Amino acid sequence: QVQLVESGGGLVQAGGSLRLSCTASGRTFSSSAMGWFRQAPGKEREFVTAISWNGGYTKYADSVKGRFTISRDNAKNTVYLQMNSLKPEDTALYYCAARRTIFVSEKDWDYNYWGQGTQVTVSS
Repeated sequence: QVQLVESGGGLVQAGGSLRLSCTASGRTFSSSAMGWFRQAPGKEREFVTAISWNGGYTKYADSVKGRFTISRDNAKNTVYLQMNSLKPEDTALYYCAARRTIFVSEKDWDYNYWGQGTQVTVSS
């Protein structure tokens, strides 16, 4: 079993930055692809970004390309999401997710473990 705990959310003005962290328990983190998803009120959960087991491959939603960066530190069992140039439309509950495979996916149903989420609110 893998447990994921997100942190780093908060309230920020448009144009500002935040860094989210997701720390995983369990010994399988280094062989797991990781992803970040978000869900805004009244909307479906959507893919944000994902990273392969060794960080060698990343994928981003078009809406965040050039502004967000995903990275991971397998020695710390942690994946990060650096968010720059934040916009009000980035406001959402951000979830970290893990797959039982080394390959990334944009589909939330491909992920086996989920965190509780951390709230990001961007004011205009």
